[in-house]
Amino acid sequence: MMFSPVHRFRDIERKPEYLHPEKCIPPPRPGSLGTMWFIRDGCGIACAVITWLLVIYADFVVLFVMLIPSRNYIYSAVNGVVFNSLAFLALASHFRAMLTDPGAVPKGNATKEFIESLQLKPGQVVYKCPKCCSIKPDRAHHCSVCKRCIRKMDHHCPWVNNCVGENNQKYFVLFTMYIALISLHALIMVGFHFLYCFEEDWTECSSFAPPTTVILLILLCFEALLFLIFTSVMFGTQVHSICTDETGIERLKNEDPTWERTVSWAGMKAAFGGDFSLNWFNPFTSVANKTDVTLAVVASGTASGSREGCSQGCSQDLDESEEVKS
Repeated sequence: MMFSPVHRFRDIERKPEYLHPEKCIPPPRPGSLGTMWFIRDGCGIACAVITWLLVIYADFVVLFVMLIPSRNYIYSAVNGVVFNSLAFLALASHFRAMLTDPGAVPKGNATKEFIESLQLKPGQVVYKCPKCCSIKPDRAHHCSVCKRCIRKMDHHCPWVNNCVGENNQKYFVLFTMYIALISLHALIMVGFHFLYCFEEDWTECSSFAPPTTVILLILLCFEALLFLIFTSVMFGTQVHSICTDETGIERLKNEDPTWERTVSWAGMKAAFGGDFSLNWFNPFTSVANKTDVTLAVVASGTASGSREGCSQGCSQDLDESEEVKS
């Protein structure tokens, strides 16, 4: 049986022994829910730091190589304000995407006592992840890096050192959009600066020596072009996923949806937190956390993820690609 790469994230096994409470850690205390979300992954932290350094490098070249030495003060002021504003919004979006809980399911709640307390009706089934001992809501996937089940997990992105899920997809979309915009802006300014330097004396168009200026501009051009292509593709992919109500993992699995898909505009409003407004482009506005509400629905035995074929009070540890038969 062939498995898609997405199964690396699932980690769902048929192991009834995991139902014993000693196999699961206790659920977190209520006071710990307010702690800051941060993934302690060396590769992810390094990628996040590199991202910030690349933006800072681009800002340095734009300011000190192209704008400040320019004799056109209006040109320098306008482009400096625009570029730095977009760069600030990009880094703020990156910060929010990295430190926002993407929709993690409460850890360790899949104990025998809790499953019995659900009082499932005949024919209902709940799914449990043996890796983090969590009751899995519909469309939740286990991330081997975050070591948690994430609601509507699209993918794990090392550049933001976090999963992209239900609660932080807005910030990831804004991050890719603003990075694409500053990359395009930088490429345009580099082109104009080269034309200006070819017409004028190279020693007067920059405060650096001509060879240094050329090297700095070429590196910036390469960086901007690379990130423009990458982030534009990611931005388009994310918007498409939101409009089709299908995550990247679900698209890879290529299975018939078990949920009722939302229409494009409703999906955008859900992801960005309300009707269209300037807040859609603001990384400082929060998106309502929907995880706890959905878990309450699961506990009541009416979850959309419930499936036929299991008797009252039972639980299945299995990959969701398999159907449970009674």
